[in-house]
Amino acid sequence: MTGLERRPLGRTDLTVPNLCLGTMMYGDQLDEAESFRQMDRCFEHGIDFFDTAEIYTIPPKAETQGNSERIVGSWIKDRGMRDRLILASKVAGRTNMPWLRGGDQRVNPAQIRAAIEGSLSRLQTDYIDLYQIHWPDRRVPIFGGDLTGYTAFNNDDATPIHEQLHTLAELVKEGKIRHVGLSNETSWGVMSFIRAAEQHNLPRMVSIQNCYNLVNRTYEAGLAEIAMEEQVGLLAYSPIGQGALSGKYLGGKKPADSRGALFGRLDRYETPSAEKMIAAYVDLAHELGVDPAILAMQFVTSRPWVTSNIFGASNDAQLDAILASVDMEWTDDVMQKVNALHAQCPNPCP
Repeated sequence: MTGLERRPLGRTDLTVPNLCLGTMMYGDQLDEAESFRQMDRCFEHGIDFFDTAEIYTIPPKAETQGNSERIVGSWIKDRGMRDRLILASKVAGRTNMPWLRGGDQRVNPAQIRAAIEGSLSRLQTDYIDLYQIHWPDRRVPIFGGDLTGYTAFNNDDATPIHEQLHTLAELVKEGKIRHVGLSNETSWGVMSFIRAAEQHNLPRMVSIQNCYNLVNRTYEAGLAEIAMEEQVGLLAYSPIGQGALSGKYLGGKKPADSRGALFGRLDRYETPSAEKMIAAYVDLAHELGVDPAILAMQFVTSRPWVTSNIFGASNDAQLDAILASVDMEWTDDVMQKVNALHAQCPNPCP
């Protein structure tokens, strides 16, 4: 099937489009006027699912923290869109950003409540449709930090999962959130949340937001099976690999106004085998006669364990390609070609 379509969000009665607007650039790379225009355009295209977080804009900085939620909230109020929009946000996991919630962030009852109140205020709404734990309270190798293999951390001080879930359940009862989800989580983590929900009659996680793209298919080892069997679908982020899979950074290029030129932070896509494999996927796109960004997007969107594909765009040309991507026919032949490349060097950018 091609085109924009709606898919169930977990085991809820809510459906979401297979493309989701990611807003992490709002308030830094994109100003309010540009952000408003992008949200207008996406909504007109049928995309009524927007994702944000308390720490956005990215890269996280004290001076821009919360800008994304503020801009999305202003757009919702200005356009009168709250009852027509599926809104997702997140509480930051364990970290130490001195400017966020007083520093030493934890996913514990007090901080979850502080985070949700801040997000509701910035978003100018009484409720959030999907509230996600941005990354775990326990220490786990995430954000590309697993190139040397698994590390077993001492997590004796982690907030118990059932305690996190109890607080989220209270917020559901209070009407401040409708559904709960995870992000940057492991197979063990997802199943632990499911087990806690079943044992204590608490809200069930409906989704997981993890990195997934042509050069990082690690999600398929364990989590994809959970998505299919437990209906905890993937909200995939970085489908174009922070822009790397468009080919614009090949040969060491850093185009003006790109995130790579402005902020760096491309380490995940600068691993030893990254250049070779990204170039191979770009060549495959050209062989197929499509924009490399379209190939990257539709690979993700077409996977059966993906509920929605979260994209970001900094200009109209990027957004044009993203919106057009759902019209690419994903055939068995295309998949075989992609898998042949994947077999040469699986997951060079985990």
